[in-house]
Amino acid sequence: MAIEGSKKSKASASQPPRKINVQKFAESRAIELESLHSTISTRLNNDFRSRRNKRRRTTAFDNQVAKKRNRKRMRLIKVDKSNGSGSEKEQKNESTLPRRFRRRLELKKNPGSGFVTSGDGTKRLRTHVWHAKRFTMAKQWGFYLPLGLQGRGRGSRAVLRWFKQGVLVHDASYNVAVQLEGPEDSLMAVLRMVLVPCPSVQSEGGFDSVLSGITYGAAMLHHVGASSSQPIAPVTYMWHPIQQSREDDNSNCHDVVECNEPYKIGHQSCFRQLWLWIHSSAFSEGYDALKCACQKVMNDRGVTINCFSREGQLAKLELIGSKAFQLLQKTVHPVTCNVENCWQLQKCSITKDGDDFHNKNFSKVENEERFPSCAILSFTIKDPRVLPAKRTPDSPEPDSILDMQEVEAKDRANLTGNLGKNKEVASPSCSKPEGNGNLFYKMNLWDASSRIDPPKDENELCMEKHQQRMGFFCLGDTKSGTPEASNKVQCTHSCPILLLKDGDQKGSPTGWSVILPITWAKVLWLSLVSNGARAIGLREKHWVACEIGLPFFPSDFPDCNAYLSLKEIEATASRKNAEQRPPNLRHFQIPIPPPWSVVHAAFDKISMRVKESETSSRENMVGTNTMTNLSCERSDATSFTCRNSFDGIVARTSSMLIDFLKDIHGEHLHLFSQLQNSKSSLVKVMEDKSLMGKGLNEITQTSYSRKLCFVRVHLQAYKEGVFEDGAVICAPCLTDISVWTSSRVSIEGRLEMPNSAVGSYFKEQSSGEWALQVPEDRVSREYHRWPIGFITTGFVRGSKKPMAESFCEAVLLARLREEQWNKMPVNRRRKEIFVLVRNLRSSAFRLALATVVLEQQKEDLRFL
Repeated sequence: MAIEGSKKSKASASQPPRKINVQKFAESRAIELESLHSTISTRLNNDFRSRRNKRRRTTAFDNQVAKKRNRKRMRLIKVDKSNGSGSEKEQKNESTLPRRFRRRLELKKNPGSGFVTSGDGTKRLRTHVWHAKRFTMAKQWGFYLPLGLQGRGRGSRAVLRWFKQGVLVHDASYNVAVQLEGPEDSLMAVLRMVLVPCPSVQSEGGFDSVLSGITYGAAMLHHVGASSSQPIAPVTYMWHPIQQSREDDNSNCHDVVECNEPYKIGHQSCFRQLWLWIHSSAFSEGYDALKCACQKVMNDRGVTINCFSREGQLAKLELIGSKAFQLLQKTVHPVTCNVENCWQLQKCSITKDGDDFHNKNFSKVENEERFPSCAILSFTIKDPRVLPAKRTPDSPEPDSILDMQEVEAKDRANLTGNLGKNKEVASPSCSKPEGNGNLFYKMNLWDASSRIDPPKDENELCMEKHQQRMGFFCLGDTKSGTPEASNKVQCTHSCPILLLKDGDQKGSPTGWSVILPITWAKVLWLSLVSNGARAIGLREKHWVACEIGLPFFPSDFPDCNAYLSLKEIEATASRKNAEQRPPNLRHFQIPIPPPWSVVHAAFDKISMRVKESETSSRENMVGTNTMTNLSCERSDATSFTCRNSFDGIVARTSSMLIDFLKDIHGEHLHLFSQLQNSKSSLVKVMEDKSLMGKGLNEITQTSYSRKLCFVRVHLQAYKEGVFEDGAVICAPCLTDISVWTSSRVSIEGRLEMPNSAVGSYFKEQSSGEWALQVPEDRVSREYHRWPIGFITTGFVRGSKKPMAESFCEAVLLARLREEQWNKMPVNRRRKEIFVLVRNLRSSAFRLALATVVLEQQKEDLRFL
């Protein structure tokens, strides 16, 4: 026993003392300090002042200005304590503080809902301060949004490299969700009134997966009346999954997972919830249309439908790139799977892809390709700030979303113990689970009335981590414990989120969207950026959309009012920029937005040329025949004056295009969207010689007295050329194509109009409308080509395969294809259509290849 006691005394003597008395320590080293001081003073001749030649070239050494400013600030902050109540004192303090201090305090706030607004009511995102330091901010759609990275608007090459080799992140919290609540059949009636395509018209398996909440859908939102009304904006919609009741009291939809019948309660439909995500530029218009449709259904059926906005409650972060899924695996660490997760609908019979997806063992899935397109995943995740940098065997956490199923049962059984024991994951203030076992069930994003606690403040987390480190090194007072949390706001270390997988696009990396409470937006944003994500603004997002061949709203939706509003802003900015230049240095004006209605002028002329396509010489494109059945007014013999608004429709589904061709008796036209559902291919159609004669014999039977129908087209330069936004697409002659496609390419033989005629192709009238000017003399007619469409998004610099987004008239494209196939041998025919493109400030025409999107896919509803 004596030996053991001596060992303990020696061990305790060797350990350093818990606390150090600084005064005693200095007294014991007094001789050493005095000798050191004497040595330094001898070298400096007892002159310890800083030398002027060693000072920095600033006034940082002189603190008189700072002291004066501080004294003035303290005088402003002080108030008379004897007069006024506490609230009046606080108001005085806030009013007397300088603006930059008041703004800094305001931007640091993290309210439970809503946005921080400026003096004029403009809203700021929760990541506004982070973006304002790194991006050029612009006021658009009622928000201060990051327009793009600092600079002259270049840098697309680096952004595309990040997209292909890494991951991009964009704060899309300016998009707003509208929530509908009511009986399922009534909600379906509302959707049928405003969505195109109608949800019930979709494929049966895909519709079942969307209705059950496994996947989300995309459609165009219209005013009441659907296809016959004007479109508003593209939307994504998702249903709240029907969940099994946790208690047997009100088990309305208890057997939904074991059947494939419509979800009913007796003779009535289940109570369902639905989200529709609308872009902020069209939110007010879309919200009014939804409320109008809901009111009409309530009046007809006598039911109650709740329609309200979730603006300021939900945030949306978009991840785009080849490594988006790997970043989610690194950042998102689920605590448990929510009850409404789509994985619990495993017994519901859906499409083959859905069955294969749900019957897999998710603990063994290591590739995001196993998730179906447009999948919805629901989780409750941990605060990424409190996660350990390196995992230990004592914390059996799921390494990713896919491994969460392995530890789900253990987490639910030992949730209380794990949160209490694991100090690396949970801070001392979160050592016990908040509430009872129904914690994660109550954290529901779909319940607008439920309150989801915000994350802990960064200062509190830093203090807790500091005290953990002090305790690890046996420093500080162990009895003091952690600081008491503020009683004003209850915080948490977990948050419910929804993960949405973007629809697969051939040859392009997939993306994911994260929907989460708005109070958690900044926390997850900083975690994603710190783990390697590259933040982008609206400009960079537009580049990425063009690179992968997707339309960007509202720039690539000319049939929506949001597009016209955006172009009006651009036209105003262009006009102001021109006014700042001297008159002799100003460029001639170009139409913004493009005059889409002038395409009417080309319809009759190209139809006449196709009927006379037997001759190989260049046809006289300008005739004396008057145009019939056209909505374009002919003001004189040489100009066509048309409205600037988009006077037409855009076919975004194959069924919509087929119905349009049937209405005008144009089934013989060479647009092959119907090949999506048949075994034949476009290559076989090109080799069919009987089809050519059929088109020529029936071309005169087409009756076209309604609005023009446009289709989205991808344009690629044939050999050279860079296409800009707003460039005009013209119909080429056969000789124009032969000059470019011949082996002996001659630059002199290519089509080019005189520089004097470039500014007069479109002429602005006194009324503000733009007119198409047709040259009168025969020489000038040789270079005139009729417009069939316009480019909405030009080439992106740095792209290896540059591609432009455009819209062309469907009938004119079909007749151009027929004319080109008739005069070309079978081995030289192409699936693409040859067109001419001319930038509005250029005189040269470039040959391009036009690919109709609806011939490559059944629907054209995806967007960014």
